[in-house]
Amino acid sequence: MQLYSFFNSSTSYRVRIALALKGLDFSYEQVNIRTGAHRDARYVAEINPSAAVSALVDGEFRLGQSLAIIDDYLDERHPEPRLIPDDARERARVLELSNLIACDIHPVNNLRVLRYLQDELKVTPEQKDAWYRHWIAEGMTSVERLLARADAEAAAGGTAGPWCFGAKPTLADVCLVPQFANAQRMGCDMSVYSRSLKIYEHANKHPAFERAKPQNQPDYVSA
Repeated sequence: MQLYSFFNSSTSYRVRIALALKGLDFSYEQVNIRTGAHRDARYVAEINPSAAVSALVDGEFRLGQSLAIIDDYLDERHPEPRLIPDDARERARVLELSNLIACDIHPVNNLRVLRYLQDELKVTPEQKDAWYRHWIAEGMTSVERLLARADAEAAAGGTAGPWCFGAKPTLADVCLVPQFANAQRMGCDMSVYSRSLKIYEHANKHPAFERAKPQNQPDYVSA
């Protein structure tokens, strides 16, 4: 398999974590989204018609969108360890939190949106930073509420543990950690999201999460 990735892309980060958790070998194909490499005509035609990262190539099969890669492909073809629970209610809880991050928080704060604000709408750097902080606060406050509910459900007879939902990492953790890391990098005060912070710190001690970190990728460039 080949993973088309950019070190600071949270969607790429998610897939790297999933591949590492499942112990799957892959080659790392660098796509520098800062220089627009994801819009290269050959990349769009041959790898990812969405002109984005991440993208996974497995033989003749090509797939974009991190949740499709992790949920509907990797978890089906390489089910151990499962990142999406089999139980319907547990699965729904994991997808609820994962989609909050992937569909509500990330899309309004990714690089192309921030660049559009800056380059096309001519907002000031201060306004752009305020935009980012606002949507992080909105989204992470909701994440904390979902995690509090999960903890209450665990205390009432569920499975407690150091991850979002119990004793093992799931897609929820795979989504939370990259988003948390990006928000920290962008200067947000993440200490106020105490439950998420505990999960983030716990995850960063796990070998798979360590392997997937931006600074451990071949295209890493320090800020």
